[in-house]
Amino acid sequence: MSCDRFQKSFSADSTLSSKLFDLVEDTFPGLTSLAERARELGASWEDASTPFILFDDDVAITHIGVLEIPMYIMGEKVIVGGVHGVCTREGFRRKGYYRQVMNEVMEYCDQRYETLVLTTLEPEYYLPFGFRAVPEHSFKLKCHSTGSINGLRTLDFADVKDIALLHRLLETRVPVSNIVGVVNEKAVFCVDEGSRPLHYFPDLDAIACMEIEDTTLHLYDLVTTQMYPLPKILDRIPQLIEEVVIYFSPDLLNVEDVQAFIYEIEETKLMVRGKFAAEKEKFTLPRSARC
Repeated sequence: MSCDRFQKSFSADSTLSSKLFDLVEDTFPGLTSLAERARELGASWEDASTPFILFDDDVAITHIGVLEIPMYIMGEKVIVGGVHGVCTREGFRRKGYYRQVMNEVMEYCDQRYETLVLTTLEPEYYLPFGFRAVPEHSFKLKCHSTGSINGLRTLDFADVKDIALLHRLLETRVPVSNIVGVVNEKAVFCVDEGSRPLHYFPDLDAIACMEIEDTTLHLYDLVTTQMYPLPKILDRIPQLIEEVVIYFSPDLLNVEDVQAFIYEIEETKLMVRGKFAAEKEKFTLPRSARC
């Protein structure tokens, strides 16, 4: 077993990416294709992430990645460290390798970030390293909107103009919420959302991460240079909407009679280490920013 330190460089080792994704796919089946989709959209995992990898001979057995997420938290812009892709190959677990790599990652992050975030199905693995679970909320409201304008289309990523549009809005977006919102971040967004339909409102110059189930609109994120009142968005959806579920704090949507509910996106818990000014607020880290 190599005793070298674990921080690696994709640019210095052209074989590192394939070795990493051999490990990642073993632990998170399907993640490789999501990362490939993001790469096709011009937002590669390798450009955004600093990898910490433990090898057994030439085989990657443990990985923890760190990337930067520019956020607004309680109205203040901060660069948050995102811990992601945490995995150990089956057959090498419960031998202390994860702890070895995580200790180095924490040392690296402590020199750079006041705040770390991650999302996980297994929060107990991160408690010994100073992470704590922070509750999240979804927000529901009743409405009756039939839409007066057919004002949206699905982005076509076979069209280079739509890819350029996505990049422009991701680079210039305002935070979806002043409580917790993300700005000028591409890699996590494109991994999380690049394989899902993205809906564009041309006259608002806004992209919505959303799904419609019967008469319920599920709104996960808005990528736009200015936030709009929710009725403006609903007016451009040409079908009956009777309920809206919002998966971020709706403080910039100008809505009333909203109910907040404890919620876990895909059953994952948000874990935070260090300073987090929004901890006592009702919010959700948007699906498009979860690593």
